[in-house]
Amino acid sequence: MSPGPESLGGRMEDFWAALENADERRAVDQVTEALDRGFAPEDVLLEIIAPAQRRVGVRWAENRLTVAQEHAATAVSDRAVTAVADHPAAQVPARLGRTVVACADGEWHTLPARLVAEVLRLRGWQVDFLGAHVSTRQLVPHLHSTGPDAVALSCSLPVRLPVAHTAVTACRAAGVPVLAGGAGFGPDGRYARLLGADAWAGSARGAAERLAAGIAPPSELPPTAEEALPHLADREHALVDEARGRLVDEVMAVLPERFPQLREYAGPQWEYTVEDLHRVVEYLVAALYVDDPGLFEGFTAWTGRIMTARSLPVDALSTVLEAMADAFRELPRASAYIAAAQAALDRELHSPPP
Repeated sequence: MSPGPESLGGRMEDFWAALENADERRAVDQVTEALDRGFAPEDVLLEIIAPAQRRVGVRWAENRLTVAQEHAATAVSDRAVTAVADHPAAQVPARLGRTVVACADGEWHTLPARLVAEVLRLRGWQVDFLGAHVSTRQLVPHLHSTGPDAVALSCSLPVRLPVAHTAVTACRAAGVPVLAGGAGFGPDGRYARLLGADAWAGSARGAAERLAAGIAPPSELPPTAEEALPHLADREHALVDEARGRLVDEVMAVLPERFPQLREYAGPQWEYTVEDLHRVVEYLVAALYVDDPGLFEGFTAWTGRIMTARSLPVDALSTVLEAMADAFRELPRASAYIAAAQAALDRELHSPPP
């Protein structure tokens, strides 16, 4: 008799406890024992490891895990995935074809892509998992040398959309269809379609089902970025990106005057603040690239919630937006996006608690 869903949920909680304590041995024991007791490897990956890892992200956002703890937990999850992949129950012969799974250039969140790769292997695919931060110049030669049936491209952060677009275009020019996945492509895959991907899947099982159904190779050369996205003709995304370093330096020069508590920042704290400011501008670039002000609004409101959870001065984010508004006042789309984000942040700051 196969184990029931109740025990599966209980094992997820036990696995979560191991993640929370960065206890690699206990985490590996949990998934190995589950497999030994008859749980399907796919279920162990997607019903034990994946939900526990999602909880890691939630706890980090709530300021209940530090960055170091989040990294440690993710490393333990990755080790647990390896334990599942190496287990005798997970040894399935390849019979369906070959696919490549890769993360977009600059994308370091590998666990979602790795879960997809392991599920595809369990479904009978030969999988080349290329891992994190795969540049187009690395990816395309691999496609020419191996001739896969498809590329599954992962993008967890919208800031990687411009380079993901480059990868999608290059893969399709090489005659290989692209299955896009990951939160960076939008909750419903809207950006995947916009950037020319042949298909989109919102989950590992969805990716396996979509590939099993077949994705036809591209029948013609893909359009250039400017042909696919006519709004890029204004070059606003490029102009904002080019000004990013200067803008961050200017903001960091005035922030301590307006928020004296920032004067206490040193070393990593100061570096993290600089990185956060760069990320704000990167999200504006991404929003301009896909012509979606909601992308930047949503990120701004989310950042405000994160800062509140960490008892950081959210008004500092307003100051950043003000500086961006001044720097980009001659760029119509950027100005409109920043104004909308300022309004969204104001609503976030003054809305009553739930």
